[in-house]
Parts: sequence; C-alpha cells; structure tokens
Amino acid sequence: MGMDTDGQQVAATAGVAGRPILFFPAAVLVGLTLDRVLPLPFPVPGIDLVHRIIGGSLILIGLALFAAGVRRFSSAATPLPTNQPARVLVTTGIYRWTRNPIYLGFFLMYGGIGVATQSSWVLILTLPLVFMVRYGVVAREEAYLERRFGDVYRGYKARVRRWL
Repeated sequence: MGMDTDGQQVAATAGVAGRPILFFPAAVLVGLTLDRVLPLPFPVPGIDLVHRIIGGSLILIGLALFAAGVRRFSSAATPLPTNQPARVLVTTGIYRWTRNPIYLGFFLMYGGIGVATQSSWVLILTLPLVFMVRYGVVAREEAYLERRFGDVYRGYKARVRRWL
C-alpha cells in the first residue's frame, strides 16, 4: 500500500490483468498459427510490396511512439512495468498528446505486422486484444492513477486524450 495525494492508503500497483508487453506477441503468435491451421484470405487485395511498405510504416511509427513513451518514463525515473508502483505522473513529451503512447505504439506495431504478413487472423485478433488492453489494463491503470495522484491526474485526464 502507498499513499495518495490526500494521505489516504492506495494499492501499490494498478493490479492489471497481465503484462501488456506479453499480450501483443502472444496475439501475433496465435494469429500466425491460426493462419497456418485455418487460413483465411487477406481482406485487402494488393501487391505484396505495398502491404510490406504499409505494414513496415505502421511498425516504425509504433516503435517511435513506444520509444518516446519509454524514454519519458526513464527520464522521470518511474518504473515502466505495470506491476511496480508509479513514482510520478508523467505528463510531458509524448504524454502531452496521448495518455497511452506505449500501448498505442504496440497496437500500431501489431497492426503493421498483420498487414505486412497479410495475416487475416492477426487482424481479427485485434478486437479481443483491444478489449483486453482497454478493460484489463488501461481501465485499471487509470483507476489506480486517479487514486494515487487525485486531482492532478483528473486534470491531466481532462486535458489529454486516452489514445489520440
């Protein structure tokens, strides 16, 4: 247990459903495996090179967002893993535009992999992945941050969108 801004005890961590950094590669592996076992046609016909360029671009943009988010956490000396308590509320850099640049980066990389590999299953699995991250991780993190940082977090939440 830790203390919030009013001196009340709060849970030391957000108590998320699992490690988000593991959800994305697991979904990619499941999707690519399903492509082999139950192949589906890719919904967007086109030239392989175009799919790879679009997918690669999404991966690079996602990687840049992820790196910017990690860099801000590092410079604020607060832990990145969700199973450790937040030391400070990071609101500068990329966090001025989105409250979740790391997860947004993961989703762009994930979608980029789906497009580049022309994997219908990877793209189909985006929906359950969105629900898992949104409700099993982000909602719990937001509730924790609100308890931990109080009005400071509520003000930040009012100013900055969750995703974009």
